[in-house]
Amino acid sequence: MIDRRLRVLRAIDRHHTVTAAAEVCRMTPSAASHQIQALSRELGVVLLEPAGRGVRLTAAARTLLAHGEVLAAQWERARADLAAHRTGGVGGTLRFCGFSTAAAAVVPQAMERLRRDHPALRLHLRESEPARSFDLLAADDTDIVVVVATADIPPASDEAFDQYVLYEEPLDMLVGPEHPVVGRTDVALSELAGDPWIGSNPGRAYHQLVMLACTSAGFAPEVAHYADEWDTGAALVARGFGVALIPRLAEVPALHDTRRVPVGAPPVPIRRAIAAIRSGSREQPAIAAGLAALHEVCAALSATLRAPR
Repeated sequence: MIDRRLRVLRAIDRHHTVTAAAEVCRMTPSAASHQIQALSRELGVVLLEPAGRGVRLTAAARTLLAHGEVLAAQWERARADLAAHRTGGVGGTLRFCGFSTAAAAVVPQAMERLRRDHPALRLHLRESEPARSFDLLAADDTDIVVVVATADIPPASDEAFDQYVLYEEPLDMLVGPEHPVVGRTDVALSELAGDPWIGSNPGRAYHQLVMLACTSAGFAPEVAHYADEWDTGAALVARGFGVALIPRLAEVPALHDTRRVPVGAPPVPIRRAIAAIRSGSREQPAIAAGLAALHEVCAALSATLRAPR
């Protein structure tokens, strides 16, 4: 019901190029450009201006986008009000989108609760990087996002989304069986500043998290190997090729001989898992049920998050 061209404009604002925005909106760059040009002509204002190799929104475009966010949120509230006129329990389709262990640790359990309590509800889960998850949410291609908070997701102040903290998870050191810190009850992150490190590839959410944790501890890690899967990373750690930071909820394949050591001295690295929805959609029955199930699962995880594994 909301003019889809506003979604294209918002994607341009987030990604700074028409090409990137077109990819997010699943259209060709020429189609995206044509839509914005047509919108500009209809409104009689310039919406985009050059900025280096990309583009940026004009003041008029930002005014339009601000009104668009209000309209979009009101439309989500209208969908919630209309649901009250339907008969039966909570039904329809609820689409989750999540990343890594943040999704694996809580979303399947929440879906299991929803299947039990609301059998008419159709459930769907898609795994996606945090920034991409928000693109899907903005495009109405998913309903609830569960991701780790990183620098490349929208800030909590972004009026297009409502964001909720689900839990804060400590990161532990993962080392090989012969490492000097094995057997200790905790370790300071800076003690491993001279070790070779194993991290995920640049651009990935976990790479940002590890680099920020090490920088906060006063050093830049020497990343000797890049691995996006825990199976590969744990295999390297087990054979003494480096150390890694691992979320407390992450499962390490048992065939790799590794040891977890909690980080005890400040700054203790943590990652924050959040849920996000489109602004105004919270009262829609399926989304309300999904958020409630997520919070119930996360409350039950609290003891696991407190205790070193």
